[in-house]
Amino acid sequence: MPRTPFRVLFVCMGNICRSPAGENVFRHFVESKGLQDVIEIDSAGTIGFHTGKLPDARMRKALARRNYPTGGAARQVVRADIQNFDLILTMDDDNLRNVREYVKDDSESAKVKRFVDYCERFEDKEVPDPYYGGNGGFEHVLDLLEDGCESLLEEIQQKL
Repeated sequence: MPRTPFRVLFVCMGNICRSPAGENVFRHFVESKGLQDVIEIDSAGTIGFHTGKLPDARMRKALARRNYPTGGAARQVVRADIQNFDLILTMDDDNLRNVREYVKDDSESAKVKRFVDYCERFEDKEVPDPYYGGNGGFEHVLDLLEDGCESLLEEIQQKL
């Protein structure tokens, strides 16, 4: 049986678009089920360039349009995250490779997964980085996150 709280970490490159959106969308799902005391959520980036910054303003606007919280401050993944989180979800294959550099053994490796593996309605191979695109990219990221967070929560609830 997993420890309580069950800890989930969302990871993208800079921790200002995709991963904080994942954190906030999933937090909304968790709170809507009253599970905030048994599931803990955070996000981080594989680079530290944006450390301390708020999520991207365009992502905050996209989140607000869907009535999701918009909080958070960017931070970089550290080795302790691999040890302290039960599930680490990466947004793309580069993030996956970068996070796996921190992994020391098979049990830690099993915690690191691609977020899109939880998506059921979309067949994207990665959650695309919307940073250099238009508003539609941010909306698509949220579509993917909503899709995957639903089945992610179901899986975690079965483990608890």
